[in-house]
Amino acid sequence: MAGTSGRRRTLEPRPSAQCESIDGVLLLHLIPATKLPRESRPRHLSVGGPVSHPSSKVPLLAILPNLLPLSTLLSTMSTNPSFVLRAVEDVVYEERPIPDILDDEVLVEVKKTGICGSDVHYLVAGRIGDFIVKDPMVLGHESSGLISKVGKNVHTLQPGDRVAMEPGATCRVCEDCKRGRYELCPDIIFAATPPYDGTLARYYRIPADLCYKLPAQLSLEDGAMMEPLSVAVHAVANIAGLKTNQSVVVFGAGPVGLLCLAVARALGASRIISVDIVPSRLEFAKQYAATETYLPPKPEPNESKLAYSERNARTMKEKLGIEERGPKSIDLVVDASGAEVSIQTGIIVARRGGTYVQVGMGSAEITIPITTLLVKELNFKGSFRYGPGDYPLALALVSQGKIDLKPLVTHRYPFTAAIEAFETTKAGKSADGKGVIKAIISGPDVSPNDH
Repeated sequence: MAGTSGRRRTLEPRPSAQCESIDGVLLLHLIPATKLPRESRPRHLSVGGPVSHPSSKVPLLAILPNLLPLSTLLSTMSTNPSFVLRAVEDVVYEERPIPDILDDEVLVEVKKTGICGSDVHYLVAGRIGDFIVKDPMVLGHESSGLISKVGKNVHTLQPGDRVAMEPGATCRVCEDCKRGRYELCPDIIFAATPPYDGTLARYYRIPADLCYKLPAQLSLEDGAMMEPLSVAVHAVANIAGLKTNQSVVVFGAGPVGLLCLAVARALGASRIISVDIVPSRLEFAKQYAATETYLPPKPEPNESKLAYSERNARTMKEKLGIEERGPKSIDLVVDASGAEVSIQTGIIVARRGGTYVQVGMGSAEITIPITTLLVKELNFKGSFRYGPGDYPLALALVSQGKIDLKPLVTHRYPFTAAIEAFETTKAGKSADGKGVIKAIISGPDVSPNDH
């Protein structure tokens, strides 16, 4: 740390969980046990094992005396422990003030939060397109919890209600909000999108009408999964307008791709094809919601992306019996991968006059076969987040048993292991080799086994 001149600075332990470097050693500031009532003090005064830090190979070893384990620290925080991204590969626990709410808002005690690909992207890159992390930001936006407090104008919710949170508050007065496309609002306050804080904290403030009560048969994990499911509902039911007995191809078998398959099946699609380059994901997709799967061939040496996509499309059509017209054609293509070759292949395999929906985010600029798109008169559409009716439909599909979210949750972590949860999601598998579909982080003082 600058200013230490090679000497260890004297530090007063603070009620914080921020990291600090002293002569190359990362410290985790914890509450001294001597500040707690005697009956609350642990018998051993040490950190419960090293905590890894993604910006360094050095473990966070507690070298200050009389320190508590991180789990004990977080349980003793009197306000709002939060998981904060400060910069690329630099995350810390911080104590934040409990948010004040307005008359039409509620305060939610967050219980379950899923890790989204966008959270990981901010961690490793510090930006997504024009959204750049410039100041410390609480991560997370796929969340559920219990109502802790309600504003005086809120009459539909009360403390203790279990809710799923739609994490995007809009202005409600702009042209897009008024015409029912509020996901396009230029002033949307979206959780964990710079500069706005996310939901990986004990408390989160949100407009009351963006909280949806969970039916008794749904768990809090189901509630957290409503956010990615709503993304799929928006793409397949809202933007694409899928009809019963139509055929669908979904590129990408990650969480959103799998949920797009599930929505297509719930809405009565006759043929549902999952495409991915990972065989194990295709196996899961077939068991979960797909009627068929397709594993693309590997590119040939010096083959251009477009040439590969044309060859891939021909192979896919031959193997699966896909035609450009008639009952064997593909009515809807959804890309949930963001991969350039998937987008190109999808345009080629779609039927004439069919629909193509882009929901996956990848490179900002790609090459597409524009003439093919033109002469087929494809309805080429983008799908961004979710809009009016998407959360209610998602809740209805799950509560009626038409979509099962439980198989998608493969990893569960306590709040104190948020770093491990992000590292596992980034790697695509945990240390035991188990592949990740969706990792869920429990709120402070909540057991991962409490679903």
